[in-house]
Amino acid sequence: MPKDRGTYTCGLDVAVDVVGGKWKPMILWALHEGVTLRFGELRRHIAGVSEKVLTQQLRELVSDGIVHREVYPEVPPKVEYSLTDLGESLNTALVPLGLWGDQHMRQVIAHKTAATESVA
Repeated sequence: MPKDRGTYTCGLDVAVDVVGGKWKPMILWALHEGVTLRFGELRRHIAGVSEKVLTQQLRELVSDGIVHREVYPEVPPKVEYSLTDLGESLNTALVPLGLWGDQHMRQVIAHKTAATESVA
């Protein structure tokens, strides 16, 4: 359920609300730099996401003004997704986070593995 928009306490709170969840950053990354994709194409780009969750996440991103949903009056209906200017700026802001993840992935995995082994 989306957060009550009146309860944000800072900019980070807004950003985390918009990109929160496992799949939203992956959706944003798939739609980088002007890429337009149909639902099935998006699903193929994001391994492991279910149709239901992808639909829900896309609806939230559209509602937040991050993703544009274009419906073409055809039979069957053709729907395409792309980033808005706001979405492109958010993707730009995520680049350093992705670089951090690349640089520290092994460390994070090692810590998670050690923590799991100490619990078992």
